[in-house]
Amino acid sequence: METEALGAVQALDFSLAAMFARSTLMVQAVTLFLAAASLWSWAVIVDKWIAFRKARRDAAMFEDAFWSGQPLDALYERVGTKPRSAIERVFAAGMGEWRRSFDKAGGLIPGARDRIERALDVALARESDGLSTRLGVLATVGSIAPFVGLFGTVWGIMTAFEAISIQQNTNLSTVAPGIAEALVTTAIGLLAAIPAVIFYNKLLADSQRIGGQLETFADEFSVILSRQIMRGAA
Repeated sequence: METEALGAVQALDFSLAAMFARSTLMVQAVTLFLAAASLWSWAVIVDKWIAFRKARRDAAMFEDAFWSGQPLDALYERVGTKPRSAIERVFAAGMGEWRRSFDKAGGLIPGARDRIERALDVALARESDGLSTRLGVLATVGSIAPFVGLFGTVWGIMTAFEAISIQQNTNLSTVAPGIAEALVTTAIGLLAAIPAVIFYNKLLADSQRIGGQLETFADEFSVILSRQIMRGAA
């Protein structure tokens, strides 16, 4: 009897595609949801990885130009009204407010320093929001994917026990397929969650590091403009 049951189990196809086809509609829905969540999280990971790498490279290139000694007005003309990187947008916000702080006679309008600092703060806040955009997707997938997979497993096991009750048969050929199909959703949930959590922590640290670099640049830029304001007032 045991030999027959073992032969029946070996005859079954335990590939992922076959188990997915044999599973219930609820388990299939959970599997598809987890697969979509995993693909979405990987798309975010690749996109942010490329974006952060470009942001670091652009920041290094711009800071080299900024500290090269060329006039800030000439650098601003080169950046133009359409800055391409985060650090260029912060610089353009400060320089734009600096240029608007002069009246028609060429004198500084009172309160220029405060307006420039506010313009830099707004630009920094906007860039910080951009750096952290879509990182919440990774946090969400990392948090809920294991539980969604566990829900699919529980549902699949319930269905397997229902089949056992109906067939009045507890041999291996009856139990094994349903349990195997149910456990697949837990495995997929973990496969979706683990990379999402790892890269969420990595990319969050990268975004904070880039944001800190932008804040440092903004502070240094603000000091330079403050010196110009003090010289003009002297």
